[in-house]
Amino acid sequence: MKNLNTLSVVVILGAFFACKNTNNIHSHDGLHSHSHEHTTDAKETVNYFADYTLEDESYGTKTKVTIVGDQRIMVTNSLPNHETGSFPNSGNPNTISAQNKTYTFPLNPVYTGKSKWMREPGIALNGIKFEPQTAEVVVCDTGENYRVEAIQNVIDLGLDFNHAHVQPTGAYHYHGTPTSMIEKFDTGNDLVHIGFAHDGFPMYYSKSGKYKPSFKLLDGNREGEDCTYDTPKEHLDIAVGGHHDGTFGSDYEYVEGYGDLDACNGIEVDGQYMYLITNEFPYVGRCVMGEVADDSNQRGPQNGPQGGERPSVSEILKKLDTNKDGKLSISETKGPLKKDFAKIDTNKDNFLTKEELKNGSNANAQRSLGERPQRKDQNRKK
Repeated sequence: MKNLNTLSVVVILGAFFACKNTNNIHSHDGLHSHSHEHTTDAKETVNYFADYTLEDESYGTKTKVTIVGDQRIMVTNSLPNHETGSFPNSGNPNTISAQNKTYTFPLNPVYTGKSKWMREPGIALNGIKFEPQTAEVVVCDTGENYRVEAIQNVIDLGLDFNHAHVQPTGAYHYHGTPTSMIEKFDTGNDLVHIGFAHDGFPMYYSKSGKYKPSFKLLDGNREGEDCTYDTPKEHLDIAVGGHHDGTFGSDYEYVEGYGDLDACNGIEVDGQYMYLITNEFPYVGRCVMGEVADDSNQRGPQNGPQGGERPSVSEILKKLDTNKDGKLSISETKGPLKKDFAKIDTNKDNFLTKEELKNGSNANAQRSLGERPQRKDQNRKK
């Protein structure tokens, strides 16, 4: 049975009040263990599976979690409770600012075994969201399109030492292991509880790196010529040829049984299903295996758990409209969109409007901006 048992919370509280020196530690493998209780800087023991309030005046953090019926409700301003890099920076022009977020998680998650892609798979205990993928795309004139990974060495996306950066809204978010947060929530055990996925299952980090993902780099070389990465402030020529090195999400394939974790970076340990944040791809799982009531952060799935969401027409215009006149000239288009420009330009004024992009052209526009190339070596199942 993979449903979390609320009885564990009762046991934890009972053990705490019976003996203050008892930490209710669960052994997972005879070698490593984890606790549902964390110790704050003030040496106060906190059970993050029950109600808790996390406030840090030095960083402005305000996060409160309350158990209401069969739901875990988090109200947060999404300000981290730890040091961050400097923002804005050369790769990220945005400034961290407080948000106003409320998240609801099932208290008793239900495992389905069917992966469901999530743009935002979970939330850290401090209210910071995990959003492993990016909206950055390298587009090739020969038709290939590659979704850029946040953790890579080709394009500077301004990640700090927590593998995080800031969205235009001011939302600070993690793309990989939240280094400073792990240090804050470390209780001395191998497994550090750091968050909850949107299906309600907990998220952990293993300090020993014991649990390995089941993704591997593809064999062979990428295809694509005259490839570029464009933003309103930057134009880069990108050589995509060569072996799959992890720069793009499509460099990897999931191979069942290749590692310890499933397609969503999850595993069952001592009868409890959980997700692992790992130092290796996918870093943070891009899907969940449990029931999710709120589908607001889904826009897919596409091409499996490591696929990205299809961009909307508004996103296409925002990405390609370099002169910000609300329409696209042929010089602003790439790939299939450029190839079919004349067909899409129904009024023959040499510009593509938002309406023209919507009417029968969206598939080509999406291929030009966000869809992973379909090749047999990238989509085969083991």
